[in-house]
Amino acid sequence: MARNRPAETKPLTEADAIRLAQKGDAAAFEHLYGLHSRRVYALCLRMVANPADAEDLAQEAFLQLFRKIGTFRGESAFSTWLHRMTVNVVLMRLRKKTLPAVSLEETLDPDDENSGPKRDVGAPDLRLSGAVDRVNIERSIEQLPPGYRTVFVLHDIQGYEHNEIAGIMGCSVGNSKSQLHKARTRLREHLQEELRSQARQARQEHQDHPAAKAVTERSE
Repeated sequence: MARNRPAETKPLTEADAIRLAQKGDAAAFEHLYGLHSRRVYALCLRMVANPADAEDLAQEAFLQLFRKIGTFRGESAFSTWLHRMTVNVVLMRLRKKTLPAVSLEETLDPDDENSGPKRDVGAPDLRLSGAVDRVNIERSIEQLPPGYRTVFVLHDIQGYEHNEIAGIMGCSVGNSKSQLHKARTRLREHLQEELRSQARQARQEHQDHPAAKAVTERSE
């Protein structure tokens, strides 16, 4: 007599995991953690530039998720909802450190989008591409105010569109574009200053080198 084969277990979808986690299923929550933990950690790391802090904040974000998953209604993508929660957790930590914050509702003149030359301030900025080494860029990103840094990270690093960022941050698409433009402007300023500083340091090191000093002394 042939043995009955055990029924194959159907892979758990994200939607099923959300529904079960909302009912308190720990395994379903673990499944969601496995799906999203790496990207949540990457987002935290980009915003705080410290692996230990990023790990801490990612865990806090998932604690918030555990507490609040029952409030998820599917009005946006789950990843968008989770990342909005993560951004809020990080911004709360940054505010406690009294870093300069920039309101996400800070805008230009009310008619700014309809006045002046038409220009998409959210378009790719080639002046930031390959101009400076990665270390300088990372250091300059760290110096951005939290609001600017968040939009820059979400758009230029994580690859979110402005309408998605607006959903995550709770602001308008126009505000997201404005924040990104200002972030890029600040970033260029930081990078240029970093290059000037490195050039000054290189000149000073050259002048202080024994061989350079000897040449200077002979010329005198």
